[in-house]
Amino acid sequence: MTRSIRNLVIVLGDQLDAGSAAFDGFDPAQDAVAMAEVREETDYVPQHKARIVLFLAAMRHFRDDLCGKGIDVRYTALDDPANRGSHRAEFARLARQAKPERLIVCEPGDWRVLENLRALADDLSLPLDVVPDRHFLCSTDDFAAFAEGRRGFVMETFYRWNRGRLGLLMDGRDPVGGRWNFDTENRKSFGRDGPGHIKAPRRFTPDDTTAEVVRLVDRLFPDAPGRSDLFDLPVTRAQALAALRDFVEHRLEGFGRYQDAMATGHPYLYHARLSTALNLHLIHPREVVDAAIAAYEAGGAPIESVEGFVRQIVGWREFVRGVYWREMPSYAERNALSADLPMPRFMWTGETDMNCARQSVGQLVDHAYAHHIQRLMVLGLHALLLGVRPLDVHRWHISMYADAVDWVSLPNTLGMSQHADGGLVGTKPYCASGAYISRMSDYCRGCRFDPRKAEGEDACPFTTLYWDFLARHRGRFHDNQRMTMQIRNLDRRDGGEVAAIRRRADALKSDFTKESYP
Repeated sequence: MTRSIRNLVIVLGDQLDAGSAAFDGFDPAQDAVAMAEVREETDYVPQHKARIVLFLAAMRHFRDDLCGKGIDVRYTALDDPANRGSHRAEFARLARQAKPERLIVCEPGDWRVLENLRALADDLSLPLDVVPDRHFLCSTDDFAAFAEGRRGFVMETFYRWNRGRLGLLMDGRDPVGGRWNFDTENRKSFGRDGPGHIKAPRRFTPDDTTAEVVRLVDRLFPDAPGRSDLFDLPVTRAQALAALRDFVEHRLEGFGRYQDAMATGHPYLYHARLSTALNLHLIHPREVVDAAIAAYEAGGAPIESVEGFVRQIVGWREFVRGVYWREMPSYAERNALSADLPMPRFMWTGETDMNCARQSVGQLVDHAYAHHIQRLMVLGLHALLLGVRPLDVHRWHISMYADAVDWVSLPNTLGMSQHADGGLVGTKPYCASGAYISRMSDYCRGCRFDPRKAEGEDACPFTTLYWDFLARHRGRFHDNQRMTMQIRNLDRRDGGEVAAIRRRADALKSDFTKESYP
C-alpha cells in the first residue's frame, strides 16, 4: 500500500544543507523530499559546462546522502524521459504522485524560482511553507530592521552593524586591532617579480557520480561555453570542509595584502575558492569566518588578512542578499546610466587583443572562476565603460561563473559593478582607466595596447572608454564628492582631445559589439 505523505520538502540545487529549516521536524515515516534537475535552469542563459556539472553533481551527492539516512527522495534526473523541464511542472508531477498534505521549501536564492513555487502551490491547491534560510548570518527581517529609516545602504555601515551584533573580531564594543577596516594595507600588487610560489587550492578529482554528470553535460550541452574536463570543485560537505582547511592553512595569511592583485597564469593566488561551496550551502558562513578568526587567534594569519576575509563574508555577502530581497523584483530592471549595448562575444570566449580581458576570460573558460578584482575591475569595468545593458551583464555573470546565484549576482553586477541602481549599493561607479589594471597586475606587459594612451591605434581601450564614460556622464557625477578628482581631470583635458577620444570610443563600441553570444 502506498504510504501517506505529510510534508513534501522541496530541495533546490543551492539548498544542499541537511540542517536547513526545511528539515525541522522531518519524519522519514511521514515525509519525503523532492529534487529535480530541469532544463529551465540550464537553458535560461547559455551556461558554462562546469557550472552545470557543479550543480548537478552536488545535487546527486546530496540525494545519495539523504537516501543513506533512510529518507525517501523523489529525484528526477535531467535526461529522464518523464522530466517536464521546469520546477513548476516537474515538482507538480512529483507532488501529484506523492499526494502530500503540504509543501515545504527553504527560501530560494532567486525571486523567479520563488514565484514559480508559489504558482506551483496554487496549481495543486496545497499550502506552501517558505521557511527562513538559516544559512545566512543576517535574515531578511534583520536586514529590514537595519535598513529601516535609512536613506541609503552603505555596505561599510552594514558591515560594522552586522559584525558587532555577531561579536566577530570584537573586543567588547571595539573592533579587534583598533580598526574596523584594514583596506589601506590590503591593496598591494606583486611587482615585477610576480607572486612567486603560492600553493594552489586543493583539487577534487571527480568520483563516479561526478564523472557521470560530466559525461551527461558534454552530451546534452556540446555547444555550451567553457570546459568540463578541468572540473575539480568540491561537491560534498566533506570536500567543502577540506577546501576550507586548505585555504586557512596555505593562503589566508597572504589573502589580505594581495586580495586585489592579479597575475598572469595564476587564477587563484591567495583567494579561498570557497564561494561555490558557500552558495550551494555545503558549508556555513559561520564555519568559514570562525576558522579564519581561529587562525588569527593562534598566530597563523595577520589581522589585515582575517579582517579582509571576514568583511567579504559578513559584509558584502550578507549585504547584497539583503539588498536583493528588499528591492526585488523591480531591482532587476534598473538602468540608471541608460546603458543599451549588448555584451561582446569575447566575454564568453576570451578571443580579444586586450590581454587583461583575455587572461580573465580565459580563466572563466577553463575554471568558471575569476576573483573579485578580475570581475569588478577588468570584466565588469569593461562592460561599465562600454555601456552594456546591466541585465545582460548579470545574465552573462550567471552564464559564466560557477558560484553565481541570482541573489548574489544581481546586486554585485547591476549595483556594484554597473552602477545601474543609481547608487544604492555603491555611492560611486567603480570606473578606472587602464592605469589601474597596469598597477595591480602584469597584464599590460603582455599587451599590444598602452594603458597610458587614450588616442591612437595602440591606445588602451580601457583608457579611451574611461574618458568617454566620464564625458558621457559628467552631468550625473559632477556633484558626487567621490568623483570630484576624476571630473576635474576630465575638465583639464582640451576639448578637441576629448572629442577625438569620444570618436575613438564610438569606433570601439561598434567593433566590440558587432558580435554577441548566440
